[in-house]
Amino acid sequence: MSEHHGISIDTATGAAAPSELSSERVRDIFSRIARRYERFNAVSSFGAYRGWLDTMVSVADIEHAHDVLDIAGGTGDVTFAVARAKRPAHIQCTDLVPEMLEVARAHQQAGAACGVAIDFDVVDAQSIPYADASYDVITMAYGLRNMPERERALDEMLRVLKPGGQLVCLDFSTPPNAVWRALYRFYLRYMIPFWGRLITGDASGFVYLAKSIKAFPDQAGVARLMGEAGFEDVRWTNCTGGIACVHTARKPA
Repeated sequence: MSEHHGISIDTATGAAAPSELSSERVRDIFSRIARRYERFNAVSSFGAYRGWLDTMVSVADIEHAHDVLDIAGGTGDVTFAVARAKRPAHIQCTDLVPEMLEVARAHQQAGAACGVAIDFDVVDAQSIPYADASYDVITMAYGLRNMPERERALDEMLRVLKPGGQLVCLDFSTPPNAVWRALYRFYLRYMIPFWGRLITGDASGFVYLAKSIKAFPDQAGVARLMGEAGFEDVRWTNCTGGIACVHTARKPA
């Protein structure tokens, strides 16, 4: 268990704050936009998020016999991409927000699972209700950034992974190039709330989204968090010049 277990922050600023502040805000925002979330992703990223998802799935060492845990699974983007590309034995798709999982269930009923066994469960990743060493691979997209107790969440992921198991994490990050970084931050500050208002009728949740991305650790910072939690072989791959990043890490065998 990491020595920083118990630290809680406001995910919009990175400052110390009670965990309930951020968890309740995330529940409130995503429950309201659940049915328009996928459209927002597609439009606001100009479709680039599909490529980020492809990168994530390509680096995931998932085999047919594997049991996969998808954390912050939302409307099922990662779960169904893994099902299509890797055909594991089972995927447990989890999210903090029931309304997001309702959209995922509708996709499953429409055939998105491609025959893969998928179960859904409302789960706070900071307190995962599953047994030690029960999953071969954990996937997580845009999840860690919204968690106020990140060290605790990583501890929990390490605990439920089998020895040698892999964590694959996609999130927004920090472009290394200064000009690209400045353009990106302008886009975050002004255009993300604009797209949010246009597509969902609500700008406030997307002001939070932009702030949370700016406050989130960069590539090396996330890698450091994973290492401090006890993961090894931590690597990352930048997408779209570092706007997004896929981290991979392993539980020691």
